Amino acid sequence: MTIDIKVPTVGESINEVILASWLVNDGDYVEMDQMLCELESDKATFEVPAEKAGVIKIIAEIDAELPIGEILCTIDTAAKAPAGTVKETATEKAEPIAASVAEVSSTPATKQESYASGTPSPAAGKIMAENNLTAADMNGSGKDGRITKADALSAAANKAAQPKTKPIAETSSSAAAPVANFSRNERKERMSSLRKTISKHLVNAKNSTAMLTTFNEVDLTKVKALRAKYKESFKEKYGVSLGFMGFFMKACATALMEMPAVNAKIVETNIQYHDYADISIAVSTPKGLVVPKVQNVESLALHEIEKKVKELALKGRDNKLTMEEMTGGTFTVSNGGVFGSLQSTPIINAPQSAILGMHKIQDRPMAVNGEVVILPMMYLALSYDHRIIDGKEAVTFLVRVKELLEDPIRLMLHV
Repeated sequence: MTIDIKVPTVGESINEVILASWLVNDGDYVEMDQMLCELESDKATFEVPAEKAGVIKIIAEIDAELPIGEILCTIDTAAKAPAGTVKETATEKAEPIAASVAEVSSTPATKQESYASGTPSPAAGKIMAENNLTAADMNGSGKDGRITKADALSAAANKAAQPKTKPIAETSSSAAAPVANFSRNERKERMSSLRKTISKHLVNAKNSTAMLTTFNEVDLTKVKALRAKYKESFKEKYGVSLGFMGFFMKACATALMEMPAVNAKIVETNIQYHDYADISIAVSTPKGLVVPKVQNVESLALHEIEKKVKELALKGRDNKLTMEEMTGGTFTVSNGGVFGSLQSTPIINAPQSAILGMHKIQDRPMAVNGEVVILPMMYLALSYDHRIIDGKEAVTFLVRVKELLEDPIRLMLHV
């Protein structure tokens, strides 16, 4: 019997994926639940397991753009496992203890002879590629000798800790070589499948929406004063720092509940409204920026928001974000200010209809009651889809966010 392995449904608004790599070869015998290939979308990378054991026939090619439901490969479940596979090794383990001990002593690397020996997981493979590591640089601690992410991270850390010294002969010859004042060198690097997908997604979002951006600025004097006054007691009680993101997300959630069009999306010929605010946040990861979501921000307290933001940031850093966490947001907040951005026009995270761009906090002279006062100011940018959000709604939303942040007690009193 032959079964088809197809591209699974991976999340809302994801209609196609890119086949990044095969983890097995054509004609290999694979075990049930063994990972077959790695797929990439604009939101995350994930693996496809074998549904049954058998011999695999690969159909889809690497770097191919595949729609959901497309056949990746087939598995002949009637085929028997060849000699020396994991199944046979497992059977041998049922032999008497004395025989097992004798076998281990004579062939101590039995488990490393399996199909997984020296094979990195997708996450480990990326780390190895980024740090110029090979399988010879580490020992696989995973099942059957597979190289895990922890193995790759450990090897990368060891490599970074080694002194970067050159042999004496190489150093002396390098010192004698003339130094060029101007370089004309060029190089090409293959664009990753994930970067290709992100590029396509962003271009589609820009070309398929009537995107506009409106700006405002906010005085963060009171927010900074609150943080300075309560940051120690807040961290002591809740175990997490009181940051700016919690205030911004809470202010946005409040404004979204008052202006539902900003929190809606277009589905075919309908407008789908949401009675909740699942706010996506831009998180920096080794692969780039991703946008996991915090659910029901309108119902969370500040410390609950901060805890969730920290959790998502740590998961993003460790490449542990799930597809569920990466999909389904209704609005996005992006903080380019942490990188020094003073002003920008963020691109909508489709199929959402709006995104708020935070920027750098900068002390600027402002006129207050006829006097010049130095205040901590931030520019805010709201990019929105004009097909669903009118200019009046967009401006009103941004003014409401500004109002809540300049008088944050409103967030507590819900006024």
